[in-house]
Amino acid sequence: MAKKGLGKGLDVLIGSAASAEGSRLEEIPVAEIEPNPRQPRRTFDEGSIEQMARSIEVFGVVQPVVVRPHGTEYELIAGERRWRAAKAAGLEKIPAVIRHSTETDSLEMALIENLHRQDLNGIEEANAYQQLLDDFGITHEELSRKVGRSRTAITNSLRLLGLPARIQREVVDGSITAGHARTLLALQEDPEGQDNLCTRIIEEGLSVRQVEQLVAGGVPGAAPETATIHHRARREPPPEAQRLFDRLAEMLDTRVKGSVGKRKGRLVIEFRDFADLERIFSSMAGTRLPSPGVEGSDAAEQEATGSESAPAGRATFVETPPGD
Repeated sequence: MAKKGLGKGLDVLIGSAASAEGSRLEEIPVAEIEPNPRQPRRTFDEGSIEQMARSIEVFGVVQPVVVRPHGTEYELIAGERRWRAAKAAGLEKIPAVIRHSTETDSLEMALIENLHRQDLNGIEEANAYQQLLDDFGITHEELSRKVGRSRTAITNSLRLLGLPARIQREVVDGSITAGHARTLLALQEDPEGQDNLCTRIIEEGLSVRQVEQLVAGGVPGAAPETATIHHRARREPPPEAQRLFDRLAEMLDTRVKGSVGKRKGRLVIEFRDFADLERIFSSMAGTRLPSPGVEGSDAAEQEATGSESAPAGRATFVETPPGD
């Protein structure tokens, strides 16, 4: 079953683009293409582009870029990494789907492709959402429908733009994650403590969970050299496991907790209501969660604890190893 929203692959986008009225597939000069000025991604991994260029030298450009006419040349809608790699490989022409597109379509396609191919960092994603809201006058509800994310997820993303410039730069540079940044939002009224804790995250490699504990314990305002992490009574999971829990929380856009024992572990994924559970399930399994009352729903109910009326942040989705 096809994925929803941001799960759309570029093959779906290109298929719909090529079949659109007036669209056509051609080989066009690389030099006649200019990047999309509304491209949400501001930085590109040169190593990744170089690797793609080497692949293009051997196999050519397997997947066309998507462009629109712009004066006497073309403007990219999707595929900037392939275009950059084609230039690096010395190609004179590149296969392209040429279609007429509004600026809204152009930004939306670029955002979808980037999130599918190579995640935007939290600040780039938030800026892209803000650009759609500001430039085209759409509401949060309309934006939610366009990109296939909940209004809550979009709102939480946009909140990152309220962080100090220094912390936003650390997210863009990859020094801290969006999960770290969201936790630091709780310290907006304590700028010094917020900045100190950001420094600690970078210098000590603190996990998102450790930062949450520090914030909850009121420690962040203390000087970095004297503050201590208040561990809870239960043993912390190994660092490699906690890194995976943090990555999963980022991927699923929800709180994830876990513990690791000698013979088995426990993973807890929180959801707000059944719709949010379905979103999480779709992200993990690439398919829609069966609705209650239809065939196959029993298995889903065995894996889910919570209901559609569960209070926000209180329901949990639990997975444990076989035999638990």
